[in-house]
Amino acid sequence: MKVCTDATLFGAMAPVAGGEKVLDIGTGTGLLALMAAQLGAGNTTAVELNRATFEEARINFGNSPWAEDIHAVHADIRDYAAYTNERFDLIISNPPFFERHSKSPDDLRNLARHTDELPYAELLHCAEQLLAANGKLYLLLPVMAVQQVQKEAEELELFLYRKINLKGYERNTAKVAALLFSRIATGFQETTLTIYRSDRVYSKDAEGFLSPFLLRFAPRTRTA
Repeated sequence: MKVCTDATLFGAMAPVAGGEKVLDIGTGTGLLALMAAQLGAGNTTAVELNRATFEEARINFGNSPWAEDIHAVHADIRDYAAYTNERFDLIISNPPFFERHSKSPDDLRNLARHTDELPYAELLHCAEQLLAANGKLYLLLPVMAVQQVQKEAEELELFLYRKINLKGYERNTAKVAALLFSRIATGFQETTLTIYRSDRVYSKDAEGFLSPFLLRFAPRTRTA
């Protein structure tokens, strides 16, 4: 599946502290788990429901420098939450979008882009079960879903304390937002990050986050 810029930027901004235990819910092909490992996570568990996608993620992890630090689990997160005793310092998820949107014909993309398989309320319930006492929940959501998810999270005593709106260009309105929740109600901060400053040229803010992860920013090797 094609990796979108929103998801890559979301992963690059993940608030990973060195040595933390991280859980990636719905890892897909493993992008966010790999980025968390690169950011310094001590151990990352990546849970994926779809068998074919899980196998792809497992191969990606095995071919990475962090093969020893990422554990792939083929499971429904609801089942995993019910049987595991693990608790995580940071839970990340780029959950399916478009809860009431019309379906697409491709089954794999359909599963990846719709919340029928895992409604937001159930995702939040699983996260609450799996989150350590001082843990953080980090989600990428459509802006139109934020109010609903914030309300459902508060019912589980998970409180939104940071919202970063992501928009393509300065002239655009934000369609997605990166959200941070914790068990402690603190002050709320909202900011907006513009991804591009001109036609497909990253803004300085976006480049700052993305440069460690994208080959286009890698130093060029001089040839003789």
